[in-house]
Amino acid sequence: MFEPLKVGVGEYLAGFYATLVATTHPMQEYIQRGVAKSIAWAPSRMVDAAEDMLAAWQRNDTDSATTRPAKLPVILVAMDQSYTPTGREFARQIADSVKVIMPGDAKQRLFGLRTVFGDIRTQLVFAAADEPTARSLAAQFMNYIDAVPNRRIGYSTSFAGVSEDWVATIESPDIPVTAVRTGMKNVVMLAVDITLKAQIPLYDAPKAGEPNDGKGVPGTADPAGYPVVIEVDFDDKALDIQQSVTADSP
Repeated sequence: MFEPLKVGVGEYLAGFYATLVATTHPMQEYIQRGVAKSIAWAPSRMVDAAEDMLAAWQRNDTDSATTRPAKLPVILVAMDQSYTPTGREFARQIADSVKVIMPGDAKQRLFGLRTVFGDIRTQLVFAAADEPTARSLAAQFMNYIDAVPNRRIGYSTSFAGVSEDWVATIESPDIPVTAVRTGMKNVVMLAVDITLKAQIPLYDAPKAGEPNDGKGVPGTADPAGYPVVIEVDFDDKALDIQQSVTADSP
């Protein structure tokens, strides 16, 4: 359900990586390494398991060499397993299904739509072998999210073969970056928690055996839509007026 948001966060971080400026010698190698070998996902929130996460990363073979551990610095990213509905002072969920036609649907089917609006806590850990590099990565990230266009993270969802673009909002760019105390020597870790206010659509369509518009197959990736009125016949015998009005009528 929230996988599209994770994809969007990954693309967002790739955009951040492309803006990095090397302010230390280790960062010169880091910005040349490529985003796939520089930023990695970790399970759940990880401050309490930062050492394990970094050890797992360093066991990873990023250079196809079994005797060479992954390099530092690195940015590790995780999404919290918990879920909190977004406060109503910010936005409201669509809890009661409303009937909609998706703008990109060539078949113009009628589906039901609800939306989940939730606060998704996401954590980044900046790990480096020296303090200046870890601090530079953290500072440049905080600078990146402070730019107005970067306070939103785009992601795409798909239903009935139609993709739609959605946006998650970073709750606040004014977030402290804190040191993670570990027992690892020559490793500096800085962590930041950001809250993403994300809206996720929940579409529904007629089930097998229920009335539908015949424009798809219920229960498949190409479902039928709900029945719609396509023509109304008007017959006023007193005025002797007979008229048909269709959905395409002006």
